[in-house]
Amino acid sequence: MNDDIDRELPMAVGDALRDREELLAVAESCTGGLIGAAITAVPGASDYFDSGLTTYAYDAKRRHLGVSRESLDDHGAVSEPVAREMAQGIRDVTDVSWGVATTGVAGPTGGTEANPVGTVYIGVAHAAPWDSGDSYTTVSRYVFDGDRADVRAKTVDQALEDLLAELEGR
Repeated sequence: MNDDIDRELPMAVGDALRDREELLAVAESCTGGLIGAAITAVPGASDYFDSGLTTYAYDAKRRHLGVSRESLDDHGAVSEPVAREMAQGIRDVTDVSWGVATTGVAGPTGGTEANPVGTVYIGVAHAAPWDSGDSYTTVSRYVFDGDRADVRAKTVDQALEDLLAELEGR
């Protein structure tokens, strides 16, 4: 990773989090830490970025994020239920306002008919104040074209865009 990261989108996310005085943590599978790298490429990211976990393996998702064995067995790591549990898990284990998670098939192999290469699920979980009933999680499915590097880069951008849309919509 180098410092030639486009900082416009991470800066917009950072500004929105800083304005709200809220913290972000990320759980990354297919992106392998690239979201955290993009966020921390912006000076002052410690104002709003708490932590990032790269939970690539099934057991890592279960151990560190509380992803259920049933979701992994029934749906596989690249699925809406797992992305949801990853986003909620990182939000809750780090005790932050926002959790973002990515899981997908970056390729060049590993795709299936249901989840071809380029399929990615992005989860965004928000922790509202206790007793408000306003906490929620969104999960979106995308299919990106390109090689492994392209899929991973597009996933980072989309995850930041999804988070920014939630921040601006609240």
